[in-house]
Amino acid sequence: MLDENAPDLITLEDESGQEFTFEIVDEVDCDGEHYVALVPYVQTDEEAAAALEEEASLIIMRVSEEDGENVFDTVDDDEELYRVGGVFAKRLEELYDLDDEELPRS
Repeated sequence: MLDENAPDLITLEDESGQEFTFEIVDEVDCDGEHYVALVPYVQTDEEAAAALEEEASLIIMRVSEEDGENVFDTVDDDEELYRVGGVFAKRLEELYDLDDEELPRS
């Protein structure tokens, strides 16, 4: 039986071959593209404590399909990132009942 509360995890590899694990916190379709919002995944209490001391980082990636597999691309265009980031901010605000002042700004 699958745990409904288990995080939705994905491991991505950078150009140098180093792997990083992220938790998918939200997904959205915007302007004909699919995007995911990711946060670095932490497993231990020590990692969680260290993450709390750092500024929260939400990573937004565009997802496309290539040869039947999902491909995750960084969003380099500032206008696109701002637009999609606003969609995620609104969704997270509604989901977690946050005030606008509680949302991180870049």
